[in-house]
Amino acid sequence: MTLTKEERHQLILETLLSQESMQVSDLSALLDVSAVTIRKDLTELEKNNKLYRSHGKAILINPYITNRSVSEKEKLARKEKDLIGRYAATLIGRNDSVIIASGSTVLALARCIKPDHRLTVVSASLQVSEVLGVNDDVDIVQLGGSLRATSLSVVGKMAEEMLSDFACSKLFLGVDGIDLEFGLTTTDVREAELNQVMMRTAQKTIVLADSSKFRRRGFSKIANVSDVDMIITDSNIPDKVARSLEENGIELRVVNLPG
Repeated sequence: MTLTKEERHQLILETLLSQESMQVSDLSALLDVSAVTIRKDLTELEKNNKLYRSHGKAILINPYITNRSVSEKEKLARKEKDLIGRYAATLIGRNDSVIIASGSTVLALARCIKPDHRLTVVSASLQVSEVLGVNDDVDIVQLGGSLRATSLSVVGKMAEEMLSDFACSKLFLGVDGIDLEFGLTTTDVREAELNQVMMRTAQKTIVLADSSKFRRRGFSKIANVSDVDMIITDSNIPDKVARSLEENGIELRVVNLPG
């Protein structure tokens, strides 16, 4: 029986929900129509923001991320970020000296840090330093450099050179995207370069990322996924992504969302 255009569109979207992505040739075989018809269907669905086309295949969401201010990011996935930050804070021990990068998720972490011992924090974020500055038990080393207005954090050679004098136990890193093939990314090349130096300065890299960050790509690559030690995320992480991370030796910590 020949499917109507509406029926084809519905079946394409239902297939993508379970398959994540599909090649044009596979959709053509599945729906028993020509590749030309499938491409027209995908073009129409993309115009209606139902899917995204990339390299001859269709996926449900646009994987590319635009730059947003930290105040905008704070409004997104607030519950997830708060839970991730709260869990990450429990990983800070008595003998730690930590680096905290920039972004709304590591800012949520900073709000949860209340040590009962002396703690040294190297910070790229002005907001993180401000939050931790009221705690008498936290010694803050604020990195210098050029101010990145959207993230209220420093970037550049001055910050990178300061890190060469330090040896830290843990880095808490926020990212804009995690793509299993492409790696960890941010929207700013200077921030990516600073994050790379931070990773070399710390013994262990812990990535804080809510589940919306997976299968997304920012402009600048920070590192391969295999270069990090742990990822903390929420329970909405796709099962396939979680399995892949664990199969590749990444320590995955998942915080459960209420309800």
